[in-house]
Amino acid sequence: MTRLPKFAHPKLAQPAWASTAATAALLGAAALAITSCSGGPIAANNQLSSGQSFVSGSYNSEYFSPGSRSAAPAVAATTLTGQRFSLGGERGDVVVLNFWGSWCSPCRAEAPRLAALARYFSHDPVRFFGDDVHDYATAAQAFEHDFGVSYPSLNDPGEQVALAFHNTVPPTAIPSTLVIDRAGKIAARVIGEVSYNGLRALIAKVLAEPT
Repeated sequence: MTRLPKFAHPKLAQPAWASTAATAALLGAAALAITSCSGGPIAANNQLSSGQSFVSGSYNSEYFSPGSRSAAPAVAATTLTGQRFSLGGERGDVVVLNFWGSWCSPCRAEAPRLAALARYFSHDPVRFFGDDVHDYATAAQAFEHDFGVSYPSLNDPGEQVALAFHNTVPPTAIPSTLVIDRAGKIAARVIGEVSYNGLRALIAKVLAEPT
């Protein structure tokens, strides 16, 4: 797995009304962003911006014992459908937070597994959320429709939600998945495409912990 100095996003055509300041802010967020592993072509037109990369064909999971967990940041955001979301409001449930983008090939590969796991745990106190980074809402919603993803995703074009985890257990690549326990602490992290059995076991382990 080759580490790159930064996570760069694919070229997004700027709408006519976009200001220079807004463009600079988006690029600045990308410069601070997630370290990724090398991959191949991703965008719909198979074009890449300079340095575009993501995790491809790899899997790395970590479980943190209850006494050594970092508290998840109190992030608040808007979903792709315009609903308000607060991570703090999910206390009492296990939260699975997947960082993804419609432009990301491994994200497309893992999406059916995540959708199936959300159905598998639908009768348990487990909540699935996505965080859609560096993307357009329309492309992200089409992605969710195509792969049968029924749980909500946060609209995070500037990667603000992802960056909020910088001082805790950050999502160091796209895709990454965090499992947050019922006390709001980060219990596990997966870097790369999730394994159905691997993530199911992590969720079940956190779910079985005493409250």
